[in-house]
Amino acid sequence: MHRRKLPIGIQTFAKIREEDYYYVDKTDFIRQLIDEGSQYFLSRPRRFGKSLLIDTLAELFAGNEPLFRGLAIHPHWDWSTRYPVIRISFAEGVLQSRDALEARIADLIRINREALAVEVHPGLDIAGAFGELIRKTHAHYGQRVVVLVDEYDKPILDNLSDPGMARAMRDGLRNLYSVIKGSDAHIRFAFLTGVSKFSKVSIFSGLNNLNDITVDTTYSAICGYTEQDVDTIFAPELENLDRDRMRDWYNGYNWTGAPVYNPFDLLLLFQKREFRSWWFETGTPTFLVDLLTTRGYFTPDLAGVRASEALLSTFDVDSMSAEALLWQSGYLTLTGSRRIGARIEYSLGYPNLEVESALNDALLKGLMGDPMQADRAVSRLYDVLVSGDFSALRAHVEALFAAIPHQWHDGHPIARYEGFYASVFYSHLAALGLDLTPEDSANQGRIDLTLKFNSRIWLFEFKVVELAPEGRALQQIKDRGYADKYRAAGQPIHLIGIEFSRERRALVGFEVETV
Repeated sequence: MHRRKLPIGIQTFAKIREEDYYYVDKTDFIRQLIDEGSQYFLSRPRRFGKSLLIDTLAELFAGNEPLFRGLAIHPHWDWSTRYPVIRISFAEGVLQSRDALEARIADLIRINREALAVEVHPGLDIAGAFGELIRKTHAHYGQRVVVLVDEYDKPILDNLSDPGMARAMRDGLRNLYSVIKGSDAHIRFAFLTGVSKFSKVSIFSGLNNLNDITVDTTYSAICGYTEQDVDTIFAPELENLDRDRMRDWYNGYNWTGAPVYNPFDLLLLFQKREFRSWWFETGTPTFLVDLLTTRGYFTPDLAGVRASEALLSTFDVDSMSAEALLWQSGYLTLTGSRRIGARIEYSLGYPNLEVESALNDALLKGLMGDPMQADRAVSRLYDVLVSGDFSALRAHVEALFAAIPHQWHDGHPIARYEGFYASVFYSHLAALGLDLTPEDSANQGRIDLTLKFNSRIWLFEFKVVELAPEGRALQQIKDRGYADKYRAAGQPIHLIGIEFSRERRALVGFEVETV
């Protein structure tokens, strides 16, 4: 089998095709898009191949036929017709003022104007200059224009921690993108990509003619690698790699169709031959962690979120649901859907082990307020679980909460909310990447947390003593027969009741029984 070069970080279609890199053919999707419509929007998480998709579209419409030889679209495309292409990308750099944004837009218009040899009146504002560029390009080439926009939302996302600046960026971009709708008569094809879809009351109020293919069974795999892609195109790279482990770590992203692997993860796995959180490590979600902890989000719920279609699409600087942010940024993925009357409800969960482990590690550091202590605690926990020593486990849990600085407790209302202790403990376990099931269904209720580890079943129930009598955590596990569903496995089942006190900021009860 012929081994090719790995296209790590390469977003240039011509370079991939001309220099013997691996390429996963997405041109069947592109052909269907062009046959069925003319203006589209696609949201995908970072490093998922959006920029490469944009570049492929640009080369196709420009008629660069040699690059497409052997690909699915080649025999179906009219190579005698070439279309002028306008490209806008905000992928580079960080813009931190409205003036900087407008200067960047003006420069992008200049770059396109010079590349297309089209003159634009120098006295026009942003919208006027962009509109004139589209109209004059159509007139100059005698063909309607192709408009491709990459990372359309990055100036907003880079400023989410400053809502005022994020709103200014949003308004500046809306002024630019509204031109696309008004120039419909001059546009052959338009395609916008980004990480998030800002709601119709903001940027998309001027772009309601775009077909949003973000959640579309047909296009679920338009970015990313499918199982078939891995087994065929990347077959030369699979030697000595555990395929089941690859699926657990990196597969599972889904937009109601075929599940896909994160391309960035797989390419680095093939190069480094090591399972690590490659994608997560390229962008620590500081803003997301701060948002979840500030709002008192119950972290065990992350494994099984339900959200309406409206909630996931209602995303703006002034109205950001945690669920929408987690989903659009790739930390949760769609795991199913159902219709409830006139609306669609989606279920969401972690896409894979990488995200579950790395996100909970970041959340644990945010919840505890001391990243170094959180790291040390996770390292100790694994050894305690392997030993099966319950005295050591109790001591470990006591030390875990004792490690939270008192000044952090006093300065953050997060430590007062009911689910705080359970969230810390859950994220503590999840950071290890173990087999966890929060809110595990049983005949007479839900087990707070089930852990399958080291040929044992661990059933945890949490109580806050200010809200329930002491001694009730273990008793509830027994009274409701939570262990019954696991008895057939023939493994030891540990029933563990853990009780916390908000007032004393400590563990006050830890009871264990093995059945």
